[in-house]
Amino acid sequence: MSIPFYKYQGTGNDFVMIDNRQLIFSKNDTKLVKAICDRKFGVGADGLILLENHDSLDFTMVYYNADGNPSSMCGNGGRCIVAFAKELGVIADKTTFEAVDGVHEATVEKGLVHLKMQDVTEIKEFEDHLFLDTGSPHHVQWVADIDAFDVKKEGAALRYGALYGKAGSNINFVEAVDGGYKMRTYERGVEDETLSCGTGATAVALAIHKQNKVSQSSIPLQVEGGQLQVTFEPQEDGYKNIFLIGPAEKVFEGVWKV
Repeated sequence: MSIPFYKYQGTGNDFVMIDNRQLIFSKNDTKLVKAICDRKFGVGADGLILLENHDSLDFTMVYYNADGNPSSMCGNGGRCIVAFAKELGVIADKTTFEAVDGVHEATVEKGLVHLKMQDVTEIKEFEDHLFLDTGSPHHVQWVADIDAFDVKKEGAALRYGALYGKAGSNINFVEAVDGGYKMRTYERGVEDETLSCGTGATAVALAIHKQNKVSQSSIPLQVEGGQLQVTFEPQEDGYKNIFLIGPAEKVFEGVWKV
């Protein structure tokens, strides 16, 4: 059996995309997902995403982490599947689709995908970090000298520590750099630092605003794989009209033989 696939990346966060409207891919085959995402013996990716039919919306997004397990929302993956849907002719420049955390809207404008994220109604502030859910759980912590920071070691310690228990959390580190902000992320499910994290960038932008570090409602963020922008509308009880904005590009396509 042969499975056509496409490789996409959004600021270095890379995904294997499969058109599963004809149900050619078994959604219960954890080992197959993990094998395809393996960077030594497979295609190599931070995650695998299926595009499937939806009864009333443009499509359904089904997301798996690189470890083969279904996971919570992936922001960069959401942007990439919008670009993928446009490539397939499923959509033009606007779309409404369903993901694991609910319905999302998106537009493609001048090569950038503007993905609307879910409203955020709670940000928990602690002495040395913040915690919020932007479709996936995120720990946000300020650090000094972020370029030299050991993200994998410190991120793993927090992800597996008593603070978050067995479920764990994604761990984001951020620093004010050259008049802007730079962030790095340790992602659960990948169990390593990734070049970018969309739900993490969303979390960091809202955390920056929450702590009154900026007044504007549009925050550019430097990630290891490029630049992302997050826009939002502050409310008394949180944030709404949150958009994650950045590029999403096809890298190559191929066929996986089972």
